[in-house]
Amino acid sequence: QVQLVESGGGLVQAGGSLRLSCAASGRTSRSYSTGWFRQAPGKEREFVAAIRWSSGRTVYADSVKGRFTISRDNAKNTVYLQMNSLKPEDTAVYYCAADFSAVLHTTSLPYDYWGQGTQVTVSS
Repeated sequence: QVQLVESGGGLVQAGGSLRLSCAASGRTSRSYSTGWFRQAPGKEREFVAAIRWSSGRTVYADSVKGRFTISRDNAKNTVYLQMNSLKPEDTAVYYCAADFSAVLHTTSLPYDYWGQGTQVTVSS
């Protein structure tokens, strides 16, 4: 079992920044990936970014490339999502998830463990 706890959400004006954190505990190892997803009201959950713990390899959704950065702190078992130049359309509940397969997935189905989510609201 892996437990994931997100934090760092809040209300910010358009153009502002937030940093989300995802702290992992339990069956953590270096052979897994952590992804960030988001879900806005009335919309499907969508992929945002993911990182491979062992290699540090990352992948991003086109909608956030150049604005968001995913990173990890091995010592703290924590993954971060730095979000800059935020737009109102970034408003959503953001979830982190863990996947123990060997592939860096950009869809939600392969991810086995999910956090409870943190709300990000960007005002115009």
